[in-house]
Formats: sequence, C-alpha cells, structure tokens
Amino acid sequence: VQLQASGGGLVQAGGSLRVSCAVSGPPGSSYAIGWFRQAPGKEREFVAVISWSGAASYYADSVKGRFAISRDNAKNTVYLQMSSLKPEDTAVYFCAAHRTGSYYYTENYNYWGQGTQVTVSS
Repeated sequence: VQLQASGGGLVQAGGSLRVSCAVSGPPGSSYAIGWFRQAPGKEREFVAVISWSGAASYYADSVKGRFAISRDNAKNTVYLQMSSLKPEDTAVYFCAAHRTGSYYYTENYNYWGQGTQVTVSS
C-alpha cells in the first residue's frame, strides 16, 4: 500500500486549505485512513480518521468543528478540509493506513505517506 499526501502550503490564520492523500494498494484492500501531524520538536499527533466506507470519522478535540475528513473511493483519495486555521495548526501532515487497534496511536498504522507541509501565518 502506498500513500501520497499533497496540497499543503502557506495560508493566513483564519483561512482554509485542503490536503489530499492518494492511496494505492492491492485490489480488494480496504483501510481506514488517518491524518496525523507533526510540528517541529513535537511528537506526531492524531488529527482525524475515516473508515473505509466513510460512514464513520473521528477527530482530535483540537480540530473538531474546524476540520472535515472525507474520502472518494472511486478516486482512491482521502481529503482533509481545514478551516479556521490557526498558527498552532502549522505542521507536516501525514496520512496513514490503519492496521488494527485504536485509531489514535501511530503504532496502529502500518503504511505512511511522505507528509505535506502546512504553514499558518499569524
């Protein structure tokens, strides 16, 4: 399974940005896809996750109400729409395929994309 994140950039506080994650894998594979982020000097943290069907999604408290995760399985792409961005949202954003267990921990994801930088200026 390969994941490629894209769409990061520089945006002013209060603005919006959408990042995408292109997912490729063996036919019949199905994964929940999560977004994590890592700011300089900090640990990678959970942001959001969406089930394979798209019927279920979960968010970190810090982004709830501002971010929205979605997926288009016909395009093999997962999106993270970010609104009302804050400087503290600045980080490298990674998408990952969930393997087992809790959605909130990095060790439960076994495939990772390369990350895309999101910078929010004040």
